[in-house]
Amino acid sequence: MEKDINDGIYTGFAYVYDKFMDNIPYNGWHSYIYTLLKEYGITSGIVAELACGTGTITSMLAADGYDMIGVDISYDMLGIARDKCPGNVLLLQQDIRELDLYGSAAAMICVCDGMNYMDCTDSLYRVFCRANIFLDYGGIFIFDLKTTYFYENILGNRVIAENREDSSIIWENEFNKETGINEYLVTIYSLCEENGLFERYEELHTQKAYSIEEVKGLAEKAGLETAAVYNAFTKEEPKEDSERVYFILKKAFGG
Repeated sequence: MEKDINDGIYTGFAYVYDKFMDNIPYNGWHSYIYTLLKEYGITSGIVAELACGTGTITSMLAADGYDMIGVDISYDMLGIARDKCPGNVLLLQQDIRELDLYGSAAAMICVCDGMNYMDCTDSLYRVFCRANIFLDYGGIFIFDLKTTYFYENILGNRVIAENREDSSIIWENEFNKETGINEYLVTIYSLCEENGLFERYEELHTQKAYSIEEVKGLAEKAGLETAAVYNAFTKEEPKEDSERVYFILKKAFGG
């Protein structure tokens, strides 16, 4: 497996991830994704969540009756997902640029910035190529992307700190508008139950903002059609101040 700038992330962070992401409205996100799946006729069958993290959405869709596969590069995140997901959920530790499902899926999803971690156009294109290989004909790929507007105007070059009873986290953000690259230096302090001392972890996360036209072009090059692009959690077109957008790509019959 190739090495890149994001290797080594979601190790120490994995064990406090759900604690510090408790502000994410997962129920609303799940409802939106479930509605889109049904709208495109995906009411059963295999659904693969790419960059599934700790498996919250994976477990929710499994409860809806889908045959779920969760894929993530982080062994630590998958360990938490294993405790959260039903036993019939298949969890795979893979780089999604090298996705190998050993079969096809009716749909794929990737949410909560997973695709932003593809920090160059070649990486994003490779994910689309793998999706094209492993989607059923007529299958769809639903994913979200944070926008340039979000990185530049909402997140910006900010430092964010949160304290909890047994852990603390510091996010140091730096966005380069010319490259579209946003770097997060994440420092975690977590209480070790065995010795009562705080352990320190540090991870450098790299994400990239893409224009809608860039994504459409890469998808088309990989053989996928762009069925829709929405302002997140709506059926409306993206706006200049959209913070997150959703794409729905489709593998055409005979494509």
